[in-house]
Amino acid sequence: MPLATGRRLLFATICAVSVATSYSAQPILTQIGDDLGISGGELGWIVTAGQLGYLAGLVLLVPLGDMVDRRRLIVGHLLLTAVGVGIAATAARGWVMFAGVAIAGLFAVVVQTTVAYAAATSAPGERGRTLGIVTSGVVIGILGARIVAGGLATVWGWRSVYATLAMLLVALALLTLRLLPADTQTEHASYRQVLGTSRALFGERLFLSRGLIAFFLFASFGTLWSGLALPLVAAPWHLSPAQIGLFGIAGLAGALGAGRAGRWADAGFANAVTGAALALLAVSWLATGQATWSLWLLALGVIVLDFAVQAVHVSNQHLLTAAHPDRTSGVIGNYMVFYSVGSAVGAIATTAVYSIAGWRGSSLLGAAFALGALAVWASMKARPLLHVSEQAEGRGQRAVLAEGQEVGLDVG
Repeated sequence: MPLATGRRLLFATICAVSVATSYSAQPILTQIGDDLGISGGELGWIVTAGQLGYLAGLVLLVPLGDMVDRRRLIVGHLLLTAVGVGIAATAARGWVMFAGVAIAGLFAVVVQTTVAYAAATSAPGERGRTLGIVTSGVVIGILGARIVAGGLATVWGWRSVYATLAMLLVALALLTLRLLPADTQTEHASYRQVLGTSRALFGERLFLSRGLIAFFLFASFGTLWSGLALPLVAAPWHLSPAQIGLFGIAGLAGALGAGRAGRWADAGFANAVTGAALALLAVSWLATGQATWSLWLLALGVIVLDFAVQAVHVSNQHLLTAAHPDRTSGVIGNYMVFYSVGSAVGAIATTAVYSIAGWRGSSLLGAAFALGALAVWASMKARPLLHVSEQAEGRGQRAVLAEGQEVGLDVG
C-alpha cells in the first residue's frame, strides 16, 4: 500500500526535531562556553558528547525496532530526548551540559527508528521516495537548527533553544500516539539475537563499503558545520550567532535540491548518484575554503556540499534497506554508527586543525574526507559484488545489489 503523504510528513518532522537536538549547539557554542565557563578548546566536546551518546544509542537502542512496536518505541524515545534537552536547558555547570546533550543524543536515535519504520511500511517501488522525504526531514533538522538556534539565542539566550526543543519533542510524542498505527512488523526474537544479527552485517562487503562511505561523508559534513562558526566570528566578519545561523538556509537549499535522490534510487541509479555526488562534495571545498574573504563563495560551497551529502545518504539507505527489508531497524542503526563516528571525528578534528592552521587547514581536512569517500566508492566499483536478499514474508522479490552495477527488483 502507498504510504500517505501526511504520514511521511509526520515521520520527517519527528526526524527534523529529534536530530536538531544534536546540532542546535553549533552556532551558539561561544555563548554556551562564556556562560558555563567552558574553554575554547573544549567547546567541540558539547557537540561530540551528543554524537557519542548517539553512537551508543545506535548500537544499543535502534535494534529494538526489529522486535517491539516501533510506535511505542518512538514515543518513549521522544520523551526521553526531551528529558536530555531539559537538563541542558537548566545546566549551571559544564559537566551537566555535557551530560544533558549526551542523554539527548542517546535517545535521539529515534530518528533511525523512524526512518526504518517509514522504509518498512513503504511499498518497494516507493521506498526511495519515502526515504528521500524522511531523510530531507533529517537534513532540515540539522541545518534548520542552526537558523532557529541562532535567532532564539540572540533574542532570549541559548537556554531558550533547548527549552523550545523539549516542548516540541513532547508535542510530537503525543501526535505519534494519536496519528500512527501500531507496528505489527516485528520479529519474535530476543534482544541478544537481534544484536547478533546486526553484528553479522559488518561482515558484508555491501554494508561495510556503504558504511565507510558514510563515515567519510559525515566527517566532511561535520568538518564544515562544527567549524564554520570559528572563521565567521573572527575578523573580518565578526558575525553574530543569528547571522551565522542564516548559512543554514544555503544548506537547506542544497539538501532539498537533492530530494529527487530517492526517485533516482527507485529508478536504479543509486550507485551512479553516489559517485557523482561524492565528486561534487570534494569540489565544494574549493568554494567553502574561501570563507575568510568571500561569503558568497562560502554560501555556494555550502549549497553544493549539502546537496551531495543528501544524495549519497539517501542512496546508501535505499541500497541497504532493499538488501535487508526484513530488518530495516538493524541495518539503518548499524549503518548510522559510521555516520555518528564520522560526525564526531569531524567535529573534534575541525576545531583542533583550525587552532593550528586556520580555516584553510580545516577546508583541506574536509576535502580529504570527501576524497576518502570517493576512493571507497571507486574501489568497490572496481570489484563488483552481487548480493541477493529474499524479501520478507515470502513475497518472492529479490533485491539485486552490486557495487559497480545498478539496483534492480525482480518481482516474481
